[in-house]
Amino acid sequence: MKEYKTESIRNIVLASHSSAGKTMLVEALANFTGITTRLGQIEDGTTIADYDDEEIRRGISLFTAVVPIEYKNTKLNMLDTPGYTDFIGEVISAMRVADGVLILVDSVAGLEVGTEMALQYSEQFNLPKMMLINKMERENANFQKALQSVQDHVEPRLLPLQLPWGEKADFKGVIDLLSMKAYAGEGKEGVEIPAEFKDQAEEAHLALVEAAAEGEDALLEKYFEEGDLSDQEIMRGLRSTIKSGNFIPVFVGAAAHKIGLAPLLDVLVNLMPSPADAAPAAATTPKGEDISLEPKDDGPLAAYVWKTTADPFVGKQTFFRVYSGTMKADERVWNSNKEEEERLAGMQIPMGKDGIPTSVLHCGDIGLVAKLSVTTTGDTLCTKDNPIILPGASYPNALYQVALFPKTQSDAAKLSNTLNRLCEEDMTLSWHNEPATRQTILQGMGDQHIDVAIRRAENKFQLGLNTEEPKIPYEERISRENSAMYRHKKQTGGAGQFGEVHLKVSPLENEDFEFSNDVFGGSISNNYMPSIEKGIRSLMKEGVVAGYPIHNVKVSVFDGKEHPVDSKPIAFEIAGREAFKLAFKGAGAVLFEPIMRVTVVVPESNMGDVLGDMNSRRARVQGMDTQKGRSVVNANVPLAEMLRYTTTLRSMSGGRGYFTMEFDHYEMVPQHLAAEIIEAKRRADEEKED
Repeated sequence: MKEYKTESIRNIVLASHSSAGKTMLVEALANFTGITTRLGQIEDGTTIADYDDEEIRRGISLFTAVVPIEYKNTKLNMLDTPGYTDFIGEVISAMRVADGVLILVDSVAGLEVGTEMALQYSEQFNLPKMMLINKMERENANFQKALQSVQDHVEPRLLPLQLPWGEKADFKGVIDLLSMKAYAGEGKEGVEIPAEFKDQAEEAHLALVEAAAEGEDALLEKYFEEGDLSDQEIMRGLRSTIKSGNFIPVFVGAAAHKIGLAPLLDVLVNLMPSPADAAPAAATTPKGEDISLEPKDDGPLAAYVWKTTADPFVGKQTFFRVYSGTMKADERVWNSNKEEEERLAGMQIPMGKDGIPTSVLHCGDIGLVAKLSVTTTGDTLCTKDNPIILPGASYPNALYQVALFPKTQSDAAKLSNTLNRLCEEDMTLSWHNEPATRQTILQGMGDQHIDVAIRRAENKFQLGLNTEEPKIPYEERISRENSAMYRHKKQTGGAGQFGEVHLKVSPLENEDFEFSNDVFGGSISNNYMPSIEKGIRSLMKEGVVAGYPIHNVKVSVFDGKEHPVDSKPIAFEIAGREAFKLAFKGAGAVLFEPIMRVTVVVPESNMGDVLGDMNSRRARVQGMDTQKGRSVVNANVPLAEMLRYTTTLRSMSGGRGYFTMEFDHYEMVPQHLAAEIIEAKRRADEEKED
């Protein structure tokens, strides 16, 4: 592949609902431009963009794939993203490095959930948008209906640049409103617009010229005076309106049947902005000073790492986009986030699962390098003498959790290393050890997301895992003061063990644990106090009434006895532990549970269902609002009621609802529920003894 300068590059994200045809569009464009000799099929697992074993098995995209298309001396880096909402992190990463978005809409289904999400995130990243009404050959295909379904949802006006030449089984090609020609099939040659579409095309062309005139004041004046604009002026005006986001240009096609490809590529080359058209990239120095980077080859080197993949055979692969300067193969670069040097051994241009070796990448281009040692997603690569940090993307909080258990001892040994590698690949995946429940928790965006991660662990890293629903990290606390004593006495011939401890427990505000030595008269020597505290702390980790950690308690040791020969640290450790257990049980022990701050966004028609469901989950609704025609519910909900809410909300709202959740505070568990939890612990202990 030849070198492309900044002006000749287009970084375009393909985003939509699952199965709108993104992967087949990339496949058709690759075949049309000569990258492949035959059209791959998703069912056969032969497409360029869906190459992972798990993608082939499921028949959907799970990861973003980069496929560069060369057309008319322009390189279009097509970023094919997953459409299933569990994998939204891949879409966010791709949009972070793109200059424009092509949103695909199924001509039958119209606006779908994934399409709404794509529009929402492209708005968030302030990216120019274009839209392709795809699959026009399908039964029940309806261009106007699909167009209207999107227009009802978005504020910018949808502006058709093409009309369909027929629909359903009669779909022959596209009528291009810029050139006012009709293009059959792939669209290499234009012909006269058929008579039955002439009036419709003239009307749509007029609307297009008016929209172009709105792009610049000078063009608007000329249009009012002369009533028309030249082809060059129309293109100039359209570029401005697309960049400002006032209009979303709309095309038509049938990617899987290779219809409308050439007109689509022409528009993407002519109207989609290049990296050179982008505003200077905001960045900072390690000292926190703000700087802006012009998209130029002669600027300081700054490349943002937007994706990493871990593979036991190929090693770690790092995908980056150059925002300033040029990237050269085999050079040393500086990772300003980790403050370490890396060597770019074997730099490549990504092409699906393969890479094309290259010696240089110009500003604005996307590249790939293998086997970097410390670099992860979100890092910036630059030069050591001019360190720069580019801002990372913001990812949604994980909403779905499972508890993981290694199948064998050898699996346990490589558990943390493998989970780290999986989470490096996917910024919406995270894991931690929960001390309260002594479980390893994996967090993701939904059940499919977690399932894919576990399958990857098994297939790529040979890590066997079992899963179950995680336990809730409850806390044990007390509600009143209480005192207790315990004497530990053990005599087995020779030196025995003796220790007696009297202590008082009381609730403690704003602190986890306080230990005080209030013994007067020396009934217990000071050198035994650390042992008493050690015994108490060990019990606090295990819990007394339900097996959960103890928090917010003050312990005062006020009396005791020791033996001149038999007293030992271990005796006082045991005595302290048992005295604390007795005091805790009589101090009104209660359970506290984590309360989450939840925001649910749903279509207004689902509002009643959501509120009714929230009430059944012990939620306290904090407020309701409307946001662009959608209802927003803010509530505090116990974590115990939210573990599988992702699935419930999707089925309740037809997939159109989504929610965010983060920890807010701890609150006392209602008495009847606490009794059930304590009883379950007692039964479990009895089963262990049996």
